[in-house]
Amino acid sequence: MFRKICCAAAFVLLVCAIASCKTQRLPVKKLALIKADGEKLTVSAEVAKTPSEREHGFMGRKKIPDGTGMLFVFENDQILHFWMKNTPHPLSIAYIDRNGVIQNIFNMTPFSLASVSSTVSTRYALEVPQGWFEKVGIDVGDKLELDF
Repeated sequence: MFRKICCAAAFVLLVCAIASCKTQRLPVKKLALIKADGEKLTVSAEVAKTPSEREHGFMGRKKIPDGTGMLFVFENDQILHFWMKNTPHPLSIAYIDRNGVIQNIFNMTPFSLASVSSTVSTRYALEVPQGWFEKVGIDVGDKLELDF
């Protein structure tokens, strides 16, 4: 009997662990990025506003297509710190100030626990597949349209 109870308990723990690793899908917004020359590009981004949404991010996602991303929205300007714990897909991150100006762009390594920090206080972070910003010509100084 004890063995059956232990097996049942182990099964329940396994199911809970698997459920907590499921990818979370957030509301998607079409965001406009405006290059220095005025060209406007769009990215379909999931929007993470709450602490739990921001904490989970792209964890567990194996495939993130070009033209998609995740926008992390914070209540206050601050030095932001991101890492790639449990995130298998290589990402690039843009740190964006409260006026929508991109202040930094960094590449991040899958599964890395190293912190990738903004160099100035920012309000937003936009993660996209690694190399996408470079591929479409988005750079520091370009803007995110803040009409979301």
